[in-house]
Amino acid sequence: MTSSMPLRLTLQTEGAAIGALACFAYSQTGAGWLMFAVLLLLPDVAMLGYLLSKRMGALCYNLAHSYLAPAALGLAGVLWASDTALAIALIWTAHIGFDRALGYGLKYASGFKETHIARV
Repeated sequence: MTSSMPLRLTLQTEGAAIGALACFAYSQTGAGWLMFAVLLLLPDVAMLGYLLSKRMGALCYNLAHSYLAPAALGLAGVLWASDTALAIALIWTAHIGFDRALGYGLKYASGFKETHIARV
């Protein structure tokens, strides 16, 4: 076991917890599970940036897989009483959490397999 294994396990467990919590919160919104299923993998469309270059791919992927954007969308949903915005933010958060649980982290410009969690 390398010294980074406990950190990796911590990040993956944290991701699983965030994903599960986002799913629970989503279940409380009353939004349909069809919308959840349809939108769950939408952030992965950002991988198309890799068709342009490794750097652009990492930038697009990281923008779609950082908690900042769904947090902002969720806050907007709460402030403006938009159930749809809140539901989408929770789906997006669940996606990111489950990606982290699987070991997929934010990408380095050196290539898709180089992440902040580990090499995948």
